Amino acid sequence: MSTGVMAKDFAKELAIFNGYLGTWESNFAVAEGQAPVFDVSRWERVLNGKALRTLHSINEGEYGGESIIFYDTTKQALVFYYFTTANFHTTGTLEIIDENTFAAYEDVTGNENGITQVKSVSKLLGDKMMVSTSYLKNGEWTKEQSRTYTRSNKTVVFK
Repeated sequence: MSTGVMAKDFAKELAIFNGYLGTWESNFAVAEGQAPVFDVSRWERVLNGKALRTLHSINEGEYGGESIIFYDTTKQALVFYYFTTANFHTTGTLEIIDENTFAAYEDVTGNENGITQVKSVSKLLGDKMMVSTSYLKNGEWTKEQSRTYTRSNKTVVFK
């Protein structure tokens, strides 16, 4: 699936995200007997290539969020803000690991489940994206969870 956007259309600090543009989907691994968890995520170039916007919804709007990622010239770092339908938000920084991989470090505000930090690594592998995430919950890091996303024609849904 072609995104129609060239890497040069992003600010140079955001060029890594060119391959991530478009829509992705993943069925999360869940324990037997638990309800399925299905995530749809859309990545798009915004603000004349000065920022990346991501939208995602789980189970067709049961939960969702939106992020804006940009290069902060004062901090000399990629930073982001993530807002959710669950009345919490996060702020964080991104670290570029290689041409297809980045790590995100988030501080969480207002999560009712005791999550105060999140760390994740995303890696683009052709038409697949691998995401591994762990959460600092009630003072302890959870076991890393890994998900595979594939290209999709689905729509991000908010209720």
